[in-house]
Amino acid sequence: MFEIFVSTFVIYFVVVDPIGTAPVFITITENLSRNLRIKVALEGSFFAFLIMLFFAFFGMLLLTYLGISLNAFKIAGGIILLGIALEMLSSRRQDRKKSEIDRQMEGYPKSDASNLAIYPLAMPLLAGPAGITSIMIVSADYGDSYSMLITAYSALAAVMIVTALILGIVAVGHSYIDERITSIISRVTAIILAALAVQYIIDGIRSASVF
Repeated sequence: MFEIFVSTFVIYFVVVDPIGTAPVFITITENLSRNLRIKVALEGSFFAFLIMLFFAFFGMLLLTYLGISLNAFKIAGGIILLGIALEMLSSRRQDRKKSEIDRQMEGYPKSDASNLAIYPLAMPLLAGPAGITSIMIVSADYGDSYSMLITAYSALAAVMIVTALILGIVAVGHSYIDERITSIISRVTAIILAALAVQYIIDGIRSASVF
């Protein structure tokens, strides 16, 4: 079970990408006091956890209703994750996040900490397409064992706690954060995500017995 916990922890940490999200978090909370930034970090991580749990429990029901097989979802999810990983490697993802958030939040009350915690922090920054895709695939893979599912969900909870801590530290000492360091770490994370995406595609194709 420890191996499952570690492997799922790494998967969730990579797709949630709290380090890559940190610069965007600084931008959206720039008008808030330190205490409110910490509040947004904690609440956003908690809401993201709830959103991902929702898709963990009901995601496969949705796929079944739509007539989408798990293998097809794995292949599609792998392609999406690979695209995100390539964006992260070239730093386009972080730039796109910033530009999209800035555009969508024109006229949005940045002083409203509760709203910021839900949107855009919890979703789509933390519980975005990559995270939702991964939680659904992991839940489907471990669906036959309650103990494995509990371990996987515990890993998700641990990742969200770490995310809250990272964003909390950023909220307190954001003036000392060097974006070059976050960029380097984000690129390393992107390589892991790319490998994970390719593995999803291979697993989906192999299970579908295409070859």
